[in-house]
Amino acid sequence: MTKECGVGKAHSKIILIGEHSVVYGYPAIALPLNNIEVTCRVFPSDRVWELYDEDTLSMAVFASLEHLGIEAAKIRCQVESMVPEKRGMGSSAAVSIAAIRAVFDYFEEDLDAQTLEILANRAEMIAHMNPSGLDAKTCLSDVAIKFIRNFGFTELKLELESYLVIADTGVYGQTREAIQKVEALGQKALPLLQELGNLTKIVEKAISIKDLITLGQAMTTAHQKLAALGVSCSKADDLVQVALENGALGAKMSGGGLGGCVIALVRERAEAQQLATLLREKGAINTWIESL
Repeated sequence: MTKECGVGKAHSKIILIGEHSVVYGYPAIALPLNNIEVTCRVFPSDRVWELYDEDTLSMAVFASLEHLGIEAAKIRCQVESMVPEKRGMGSSAAVSIAAIRAVFDYFEEDLDAQTLEILANRAEMIAHMNPSGLDAKTCLSDVAIKFIRNFGFTELKLELESYLVIADTGVYGQTREAIQKVEALGQKALPLLQELGNLTKIVEKAISIKDLITLGQAMTTAHQKLAALGVSCSKADDLVQVALENGALGAKMSGGGLGGCVIALVRERAEAQQLATLLREKGAINTWIESL
Protein backbone atom coordinates (compact mmCIF):
# COMPACT_ATOMS: atom_id res chain seq x y z
CA MET A 1 0.00 0.00 0.00
CA THR A 2 1.12 3.56 -0.71
CA LYS A 3 -0.19 7.03 -0.02
CA GLU A 4 -0.41 9.93 -2.43
CA CYS A 5 2.23 11.62 -0.28
CA GLY A 6 4.41 10.35 2.56
CA VAL A 7 5.60 12.90 5.14
CA GLY A 8 8.48 12.77 7.59
CA LYS A 9 9.86 15.40 9.96
CA ALA A 10 13.00 15.75 12.08
CA HIS A 11 14.54 18.47 14.23
CA SER A 12 18.11 19.72 14.34
CA LYS A 13 20.74 19.87 17.11
CA ILE A 14 23.59 21.93 18.48
CA ILE A 15 26.65 21.11 20.57
CA LEU A 16 26.51 22.82 23.98
CA ILE A 17 30.04 21.87 24.99
CA GLY A 18 32.74 19.28 24.34
CA GLU A 19 33.83 20.00 20.77
CA HIS A 20 37.21 18.48 19.85
CA SER A 21 37.92 17.13 23.34
CA VAL A 22 35.24 14.49 22.61
CA VAL A 23 37.58 13.05 19.95
CA TYR A 24 40.07 12.35 22.75
CA GLY A 25 37.68 10.51 25.06
CA TYR A 26 36.16 13.38 27.02
CA PRO A 27 32.38 13.89 27.19
CA ALA A 28 30.34 16.18 24.94
CA ILE A 29 26.80 17.47 25.46
CA ALA A 30 24.43 18.12 22.57
CA LEU A 31 20.98 19.71 22.60
CA PRO A 32 17.99 18.96 20.37
CA LEU A 33 16.59 22.05 18.66
CA ASN A 34 12.97 21.02 18.54
CA ASN A 35 11.72 24.11 16.71
CA ILE A 36 14.26 24.02 13.86
CA GLU A 37 12.93 21.36 11.53
CA VAL A 38 13.33 19.50 8.29
CA THR A 39 10.28 18.16 6.43
CA CYS A 40 10.54 15.56 3.68
CA ARG A 41 7.70 14.54 1.38
CA VAL A 42 7.68 11.47 -0.84
CA PHE A 43 5.60 11.39 -4.03
CA PRO A 44 5.10 8.86 -6.83
CA SER A 45 7.41 9.21 -9.82
CA ASP A 46 7.89 7.66 -13.26
CA ARG A 47 11.55 6.96 -12.45
CA VAL A 48 13.23 4.48 -10.10
CA TRP A 49 15.01 6.11 -7.16
CA GLU A 50 18.76 6.36 -7.79
CA LEU A 51 21.62 6.22 -5.29
CA TYR A 52 24.12 9.06 -5.71
CA ASP A 53 27.57 9.04 -4.12
CA GLU A 54 28.14 11.36 -1.15
CA ASP A 55 24.48 12.32 -0.92
CA THR A 56 22.80 11.65 2.41
CA LEU A 57 19.24 12.14 1.16
CA SER A 58 19.84 9.66 -1.64
CA MET A 59 21.42 7.18 0.77
CA ALA A 60 18.70 7.57 3.41
CA VAL A 61 15.95 6.87 0.87
CA PHE A 62 17.87 3.99 -0.72
CA ALA A 63 18.63 2.42 2.68
CA SER A 64 14.93 2.64 3.54
CA LEU A 65 13.84 1.06 0.26
CA GLU A 66 16.44 -1.68 0.63
CA HIS A 67 15.23 -2.42 4.17
CA LEU A 68 11.67 -2.68 2.84
CA GLY A 69 12.79 -4.85 -0.08
CA ILE A 70 11.56 -2.43 -2.76
CA GLU A 71 14.77 -0.96 -4.21
CA ALA A 72 13.07 -0.44 -7.59
CA ALA A 73 10.39 1.85 -6.15
CA LYS A 74 9.44 4.80 -8.35
CA ILE A 75 9.38 7.77 -6.01
CA ARG A 76 10.72 11.31 -5.69
CA CYS A 77 11.44 13.49 -2.64
CA GLN A 78 10.84 17.12 -1.77
CA VAL A 79 12.78 18.53 1.20
CA GLU A 80 12.01 21.74 3.09
CA SER A 81 14.70 22.58 5.64
CA MET A 82 15.07 25.29 8.25
CA VAL A 83 18.53 23.90 9.04
CA PRO A 84 21.51 25.49 7.27
CA GLU A 85 24.12 23.09 5.94
CA LYS A 86 27.64 22.78 7.36
CA ARG A 87 26.92 24.81 10.49
CA GLY A 88 27.12 22.05 13.13
CA MET A 89 23.34 21.85 13.44
CA GLY A 90 22.92 18.28 12.23
CA SER A 91 21.56 19.15 8.80
CA SER A 92 22.46 15.85 7.15
CA ALA A 93 21.21 13.76 10.09
CA ALA A 94 17.91 15.66 10.20
CA VAL A 95 17.42 15.27 6.44
CA SER A 96 18.16 11.54 6.70
CA ILE A 97 15.72 11.01 9.56
CA ALA A 98 12.96 13.02 7.88
CA ALA A 99 13.48 11.13 4.59
CA ILE A 100 13.40 7.71 6.25
CA ARG A 101 10.20 8.59 8.09
CA ALA A 102 8.67 9.90 4.86
CA VAL A 103 9.50 6.71 2.91
CA PHE A 104 8.00 4.47 5.60
CA ASP A 105 4.96 6.73 5.82
CA TYR A 106 4.50 6.68 2.02
CA PHE A 107 4.54 2.87 1.94
CA GLU A 108 2.44 2.71 5.14
CA GLU A 109 5.05 0.61 6.93
CA ASP A 110 5.74 0.63 10.66
CA LEU A 111 9.07 2.16 11.69
CA ASP A 112 10.49 1.40 15.14
CA ALA A 113 13.05 3.65 16.84
CA GLN A 114 15.92 1.18 16.54
CA THR A 115 15.47 0.68 12.80
CA LEU A 116 15.21 4.43 12.27
CA GLU A 117 18.48 5.05 14.11
CA ILE A 118 20.31 2.27 12.26
CA LEU A 119 19.19 3.56 8.87
CA ALA A 120 19.99 7.17 9.78
CA ASN A 121 23.51 6.26 10.89
CA ARG A 122 24.00 4.29 7.70
CA ALA A 123 23.10 7.37 5.66
CA GLU A 124 25.30 9.55 7.88
CA MET A 125 28.31 7.43 6.96
CA ILE A 126 28.05 8.89 3.47
CA ALA A 127 28.29 12.44 4.80
CA HIS A 128 30.76 11.96 7.62
CA MET A 129 32.66 8.74 6.81
CA ASN A 130 32.92 7.62 10.46
CA PRO A 131 30.17 9.41 12.41
CA SER A 132 30.01 9.12 16.19
CA GLY A 133 26.23 8.78 16.00
CA LEU A 134 25.79 11.90 18.16
CA ASP A 135 24.06 13.93 15.44
CA ALA A 136 21.52 11.23 14.68
CA LYS A 137 21.00 10.41 18.37
CA THR A 138 20.34 14.07 19.25
CA CYS A 139 18.15 14.70 16.20
CA LEU A 140 16.07 11.72 17.35
CA SER A 141 15.89 12.88 20.98
CA ASP A 142 13.67 15.34 22.81
CA VAL A 143 16.23 15.80 25.60
CA ALA A 144 19.92 16.68 25.79
CA ILE A 145 22.43 13.91 25.10
CA LYS A 146 25.82 13.32 26.72
CA PHE A 147 28.24 11.32 24.61
CA ILE A 148 31.55 9.67 25.49
CA ARG A 149 33.42 7.86 22.73
CA ASN A 150 33.48 4.08 23.32
CA PHE A 151 31.00 4.46 26.20
CA GLY A 152 27.91 5.68 24.40
CA PHE A 153 25.02 8.01 25.14
CA THR A 154 23.19 9.25 28.23
CA GLU A 155 20.07 11.42 28.34
CA LEU A 156 20.18 14.69 30.32
CA LYS A 157 17.13 16.70 31.34
CA LEU A 158 17.77 20.44 31.45
CA GLU A 159 14.76 22.36 32.88
CA LEU A 160 16.96 25.45 33.29
CA GLU A 161 14.31 28.14 32.72
CA SER A 162 16.67 30.00 30.41
CA TYR A 163 17.24 30.51 26.70
CA LEU A 164 19.93 29.74 24.17
CA VAL A 165 20.46 32.20 21.33
CA ILE A 166 22.00 30.55 18.27
CA ALA A 167 23.67 32.79 15.70
CA ASP A 168 24.80 31.63 12.27
CA THR A 169 28.13 33.16 11.27
CA GLY A 170 27.34 32.49 7.62
CA VAL A 171 30.66 30.66 7.30
CA TYR A 172 30.67 26.95 6.47
CA GLY A 173 32.12 24.91 9.33
CA GLN A 174 35.15 22.81 8.43
CA THR A 175 35.22 20.00 10.97
CA ARG A 176 37.76 17.81 9.22
CA GLU A 177 40.22 20.68 8.75
CA ALA A 178 39.72 21.79 12.37
CA ILE A 179 40.46 18.29 13.68
CA GLN A 180 43.63 18.23 11.58
CA LYS A 181 44.69 21.58 13.06
CA VAL A 182 44.34 20.17 16.57
CA GLU A 183 46.26 17.04 15.62
CA ALA A 184 49.05 19.18 14.16
CA LEU A 185 49.53 20.87 17.54
CA GLY A 186 50.58 17.52 19.01
CA GLN A 187 51.49 17.65 22.71
CA LYS A 188 50.69 21.38 22.90
CA ALA A 189 47.00 20.58 22.43
CA LEU A 190 46.72 18.12 25.32
CA PRO A 191 46.38 20.61 28.23
CA LEU A 192 43.72 22.55 26.33
CA LEU A 193 41.81 19.38 25.50
CA GLN A 194 41.95 18.28 29.14
CA GLU A 195 40.63 21.67 30.25
CA LEU A 196 37.80 21.39 27.71
CA GLY A 197 36.99 17.94 29.05
CA ASN A 198 36.88 19.29 32.60
CA LEU A 199 34.61 22.14 31.50
CA THR A 200 32.10 19.63 30.14
CA LYS A 201 32.00 17.98 33.56
CA ILE A 202 31.48 21.39 35.18
CA VAL A 203 28.62 22.09 32.76
CA GLU A 204 26.95 18.75 33.52
CA LYS A 205 27.11 19.52 37.25
CA ALA A 206 25.81 23.06 36.68
CA ILE A 207 22.88 21.66 34.70
CA SER A 208 22.02 19.23 37.50
CA ILE A 209 21.83 22.05 40.11
CA LYS A 210 20.44 24.68 37.70
CA ASP A 211 23.46 26.96 38.19
CA LEU A 212 23.25 29.30 35.20
CA ILE A 213 26.18 31.47 36.27
CA THR A 214 28.63 28.56 36.34
CA LEU A 215 27.17 27.18 33.12
CA GLY A 216 27.66 30.51 31.35
CA GLN A 217 31.20 30.97 32.66
CA ALA A 218 32.14 27.47 31.53
CA MET A 219 30.77 28.17 28.04
CA THR A 220 32.86 31.34 27.74
CA THR A 221 36.00 29.62 29.01
CA ALA A 222 35.42 26.78 26.55
CA HIS A 223 35.35 29.29 23.71
CA GLN A 224 38.69 30.69 24.85
CA LYS A 225 40.22 27.20 24.89
CA LEU A 226 38.81 26.38 21.45
CA ALA A 227 40.16 29.66 20.09
CA ALA A 228 43.56 28.78 21.58
CA LEU A 229 43.40 25.47 19.69
CA GLY A 230 42.94 27.49 16.50
CA VAL A 231 39.49 26.14 15.62
CA SER A 232 37.42 29.30 16.01
CA CYS A 233 37.15 32.03 13.37
CA SER A 234 37.12 35.82 13.53
CA LYS A 235 33.37 36.05 12.83
CA ALA A 236 32.60 33.66 15.69
CA ASP A 237 34.97 35.51 18.03
CA ASP A 238 33.29 38.81 17.17
CA LEU A 239 29.77 37.48 17.78
CA VAL A 240 30.81 35.87 21.08
CA GLN A 241 32.19 39.24 22.20
CA VAL A 242 28.99 41.03 21.20
CA ALA A 243 26.93 38.54 23.20
CA LEU A 244 29.13 38.87 26.30
CA GLU A 245 29.08 42.68 26.13
CA ASN A 246 25.29 42.67 25.94
CA GLY A 247 24.18 40.61 28.88
CA ALA A 248 24.81 36.99 27.92
CA LEU A 249 25.77 34.77 30.85
CA GLY A 250 28.15 32.93 28.53
CA ALA A 251 28.86 32.46 24.85
CA LYS A 252 30.96 30.22 22.62
CA MET A 253 31.41 28.79 19.18
CA SER A 254 29.59 25.51 18.59
CA GLY A 255 30.53 22.55 16.45
CA GLY A 256 33.68 21.59 14.59
CA GLY A 257 34.77 25.15 14.05
CA LEU A 258 36.41 27.39 11.43
CA GLY A 259 32.87 28.63 10.85
CA GLY A 260 29.42 27.45 11.89
CA CYS A 261 27.41 28.89 14.76
CA VAL A 262 27.79 30.75 18.03
CA ILE A 263 25.58 30.07 21.05
CA ALA A 264 24.81 32.43 23.94
CA LEU A 265 23.02 31.79 27.25
CA VAL A 266 20.50 34.29 28.65
CA ARG A 267 17.88 34.18 31.42
CA GLU A 268 14.81 35.78 29.88
CA ARG A 269 13.05 35.48 26.52
CA ALA A 270 12.98 39.26 26.09
CA GLU A 271 16.76 39.33 26.55
CA ALA A 272 17.09 36.52 24.02
CA GLN A 273 15.02 38.41 21.46
CA GLN A 274 17.02 41.60 21.94
CA LEU A 275 20.33 39.73 21.68
CA ALA A 276 19.20 37.82 18.59
CA THR A 277 18.34 41.13 16.88
CA LEU A 278 21.67 42.66 17.87
CA LEU A 279 23.66 39.65 16.64
CA ARG A 280 21.96 39.92 13.25
CA GLU A 281 22.83 43.62 13.16
CA LYS A 282 26.45 42.71 13.94
CA GLY A 283 26.76 40.21 11.11
CA ALA A 284 24.96 36.96 11.95
CA ILE A 285 23.01 35.85 8.88
CA ASN A 286 20.32 34.17 10.97
CA THR A 287 19.43 33.59 14.62
CA TRP A 288 17.21 31.20 16.56
CA ILE A 289 16.04 31.11 20.15
CA GLU A 290 15.71 27.81 21.99
CA SER A 291 14.13 27.38 25.41
CA LEU A 292 16.22 25.38 27.87
